[in-house]
Amino acid sequence: MAIALKNSLIINIAKEGAKGAQAKKREAMTGFLPKFKTSYNYTRLNEEPGFYFPGIAGTVSIPASYMITGTIDNHNWIIEASQPLFAGGGILATYQASKTGEDIALVEETAKSLDVVLDVKVAYYNILRAQRLRETARQSVEMLNAHRDVAYNLFTVGLIPKNDLLQSEVQLANGKQTLVKSQNAVELAKSSLNTLLKRNLLSPLEVVDILDYKPVNQSYEDCLENARQHRPELKITELKARQAGYVVRQAQSEFFPAVSLVGNYARFGDTMSLSGTEYKKRESWQVMAVASWSFWEWGKTKFRVDAGRALENQAIDQAKELNDQVALEIKNAYII
Repeated sequence: MAIALKNSLIINIAKEGAKGAQAKKREAMTGFLPKFKTSYNYTRLNEEPGFYFPGIAGTVSIPASYMITGTIDNHNWIIEASQPLFAGGGILATYQASKTGEDIALVEETAKSLDVVLDVKVAYYNILRAQRLRETARQSVEMLNAHRDVAYNLFTVGLIPKNDLLQSEVQLANGKQTLVKSQNAVELAKSSLNTLLKRNLLSPLEVVDILDYKPVNQSYEDCLENARQHRPELKITELKARQAGYVVRQAQSEFFPAVSLVGNYARFGDTMSLSGTEYKKRESWQVMAVASWSFWEWGKTKFRVDAGRALENQAIDQAKELNDQVALEIKNAYII
């Protein structure tokens, strides 16, 4: 059992799934935190920007001229920070869905471990069963061989017809064929266990017979209650239904506006030194409260909510169906 649990690729796959789910949860956690970004751009104009001043006539006259207001070369560097203040509960719902996804992955890892344990036990007992059948077939061949010898001796002295001798030979041939099949079944059962242990299929394998028997002293109701509390499949379906509910809340958050606080710091210049120009200061900053709301998208958000609710109802029904299947499985195992 320990070898199978250590070498099982199925368990390793489940562990990697748990790692991925944990990473997604951490990714969702970042939605609560401020975001920082920076950008740098360079723009070259075809001419210096400006405007034509028509001039002023009068006692003090100012002649018309072209007033330059900027430079041909423009370098900009911006650092921006944004902090979400309200998102309609979407950020929280996304985190809760990811957190539930991590819980699902951890339970699935446990379920895969139990599956490996079950597969090893089934393969182990299949070997014992095949060996018992092989021994029975071997004893049957010995008995049929002795019966054929007796029939031959009786035939040689004329006490039985040849048909009886031929019938005993046919029975012996069938017994030998059954023995070969039982021997092959033993080898196949050992190969199955070798596969679970991640050993070569043809590696020699001997198992120790189990002679003790421990009867189950629990009632059916106790077994069923124990299964409902500990069966990972039931826990997984329950968590999936809960996760689907969070997905619905995430979609519903788009009915509300999103509010965030944004601040940026900018440097400007006509060279890469960003030292400013005679027309514009080298640095500036600003803080803004930004609210955005997509109030009409032709029912897109409603359709997402409807789809999420359908998945939630589906998950709830799947949980109920699986609960019935587990009850039937426990009843079948208890009676047999």
